[in-house]
Amino acid sequence: MQNEEKLKYLKIALYLFGVIFIVGVPAMMMFIWPSGWGWTPAQPEYEQMIMGIYMTLGIFLIRAAKDPMANASLIWFTVWSSIVHAGIMLLQAIVDETEHANMLGDIPALFLVAFVLWYLMPKVE
Repeated sequence: MQNEEKLKYLKIALYLFGVIFIVGVPAMMMFIWPSGWGWTPAQPEYEQMIMGIYMTLGIFLIRAAKDPMANASLIWFTVWSSIVHAGIMLLQAIVDETEHANMLGDIPALFLVAFVLWYLMPKVE
């Protein structure tokens, strides 16, 4: 895939991930699949902080969709913070059987966000 085509899809991915972070993460944590996206037992204070952080990141990803290359550091932050967050959660889910549902929920979702954004970031020539 050429850089121009990647950039087109990157804009779409940034917008979609932004909306998912704003609407989807809270919906998954609170209503749709709390065991795959939250903590067991529930820890509302931490979950509210995570939702607030991801909703804020979502707003900035939507803004970055207008000019991704001018926002490359935000995109790379999203890639690497998603990898780190998912990696830590994966280790915790392996150790704590009450968190195993996360291995099918938010852990692969974060790795997917990281991979898609990494793949679509145009290579600097």
